[in-house]
Amino acid sequence: MSRNAHAAGPRVAVLGTGANGSIIGADLVEAGVDVTFIDQWPANIEAIRAHGIRVQSGETVRATRVPAHHLCEVAEMREPFDIVFLLVKAYDTRWAAELIAPLLHRDSVVVGVQNGMTGDVIAEAVGVDRTLAAVIEVTSAMYTPGLSERHSAYDRCWFAVGALDPSAERHVPVVAELLRHVGVVEESGDIQSAKWMKLILNVAELVTSAVLDLSIADCARHPGMREVMLAAGNEAVAVAQAHGYRIRPIFGMEGDAAASPDTFVAEILDNLVANYIQPDSRATVLQDWMKHRRSEVSELHGEVVRLASRYGMDTPVNAKVWELGLKVERGELIASPANVALMQQALREPVLVPARSAERPEQRRRPLA
Repeated sequence: MSRNAHAAGPRVAVLGTGANGSIIGADLVEAGVDVTFIDQWPANIEAIRAHGIRVQSGETVRATRVPAHHLCEVAEMREPFDIVFLLVKAYDTRWAAELIAPLLHRDSVVVGVQNGMTGDVIAEAVGVDRTLAAVIEVTSAMYTPGLSERHSAYDRCWFAVGALDPSAERHVPVVAELLRHVGVVEESGDIQSAKWMKLILNVAELVTSAVLDLSIADCARHPGMREVMLAAGNEAVAVAQAHGYRIRPIFGMEGDAAASPDTFVAEILDNLVANYIQPDSRATVLQDWMKHRRSEVSELHGEVVRLASRYGMDTPVNAKVWELGLKVERGELIASPANVALMQQALREPVLVPARSAERPEQRRRPLA
């Protein structure tokens, strides 16, 4: 951060003010931070301009006034931002980072607070020295423009923040301190591993429950589905080991079970259902489909399948869930509990798990522009 930014407080943009982005932004505004909202949903921006961003927690609705802008208005902005929290869908990361790049100064930072492995994409657009990645666990929903439903209290909102490269490490404590207005924050020295640990949970819970048109908790209890969810996650664990990611606890979990490749998926899934989500919480993927929007199925299950292929691995459960998710999006399949039989077909396919590569993870890292 620049000296002036430290003296006056950073100028912050939240690019992508859906459910999670609006919660983060509202908490920062309430803490006295200078925040600007930017979003691609026109009705959402108009509602925020008219009524403030409304965050519902239980029966309480809090309205917070905040400057809100349409994407097209970014071209009219001149004053740079010190910190940009990027909360667009993973598949929108590249263009969103390019959009905001002209509004960065030399010491700005863009923080990818997203599902999926988006850090390298951001770094290619704005430079690795201006890029942080973050893991987010906030349970929320937005069905009405300008109204975010917050389902997790402060102590059940969790973030990990870290740099992809030592040149950006100076930004980590500043960003972590801001996010502590929203929830519990870990400063991570291995953010790529932490991001993949969240992806492991995501492939176990998000599309699997959405394809069944069930809440995450109901999906985990549905006959035959826990086996599918664990298999999808365990395939992603095997890919992590092949690639050199470290199996490590997230969400503040502790103990051997949370750090063991053999028990990580079951431990984190059970912890999520028991402590972090409401019984009726719908996955973000299902929320997208309810709004007739594209989901992140290819950025989750597709990422597992693509990385597995690099090591000659077969990931049939992730491939099947990816296939079914795309069929739902194309209107070729109706989301229904009846689809559990289609998912279980993949459990009978062989899974090839090669020995861990001797090549060091840093040698395999994709070069950054």
